[in-house]
Amino acid sequence: METCDVISRRIRRRNRVKIYGLVAVVVLAVSGCGGDETAEPAKLSQEDLTMLPEATTFAALPDAAKDGGSAPTAKVIHPKADLVVYQSVGGKAIAKLPTTQVGSPTWAPVLSEQGPWAEVLLPTRPNQASGWVHADPSEVESAENDYRIDVDTAAFSLQLTKSGKALGKWQIGTGKPEFPTPKGRAFLLASIEETVNKYSPIVLPLSVHSESHETFGGGPGTVGIHTWPNDSFVGKANSDGCIRVPKEALDALVKVPLGTIVNIT
Repeated sequence: METCDVISRRIRRRNRVKIYGLVAVVVLAVSGCGGDETAEPAKLSQEDLTMLPEATTFAALPDAAKDGGSAPTAKVIHPKADLVVYQSVGGKAIAKLPTTQVGSPTWAPVLSEQGPWAEVLLPTRPNQASGWVHADPSEVESAENDYRIDVDTAAFSLQLTKSGKALGKWQIGTGKPEFPTPKGRAFLLASIEETVNKYSPIVLPLSVHSESHETFGGGPGTVGIHTWPNDSFVGKANSDGCIRVPKEALDALVKVPLGTIVNIT
């Protein structure tokens, strides 16, 4: 019988992720590709801020821009308080990025930069939603993150690299044809200890959602990485959308910083 293959509201946090190279300031380079990088963010009242939806795995932001596929900057940012997310540089406010995600600290990957503005990947629906934040050093912390996870659904493989150097490669299981693992760019959203289902001691939810399940196990259909009680998943499409990995892979992945890019092809 298929057990819960995506994160539910009932599972609690156990942060097992270490962020390396944490710095106290954000140094943003000018990319010079469109938009007015000198634009100031729109002033919002406390009431306006309160009304903005939180950019979490439970939210949907239909007005968010789509990830354009630019090469990531190898930076991640953490908001010190609710951080306003804009549709574009100097554009309309569409959400606020909270300090935590599913009990773990929020670390969002920076996709591109324009002056003090940073485009970040968001953990909401639709998949690959992105937005712009005014990354003032008083409002965010930043860190370098040169880890990357590449998932090849056709080859049933997952590879972990750091600065382009392979750290490990494993055979995995993926979503069934009727519940496929969503493709595209995602990131590691959180690290949690599973207390309801016993198929994996730790679940690593990603920023993407099932496009077949609106909800699953009481949660919003968030896709995750986890182990399985036996090796029957290896090289097969037999999950409800999550990525099943052997224990050795999970042991390596729980040490990877939050915000790490996950490329799913």
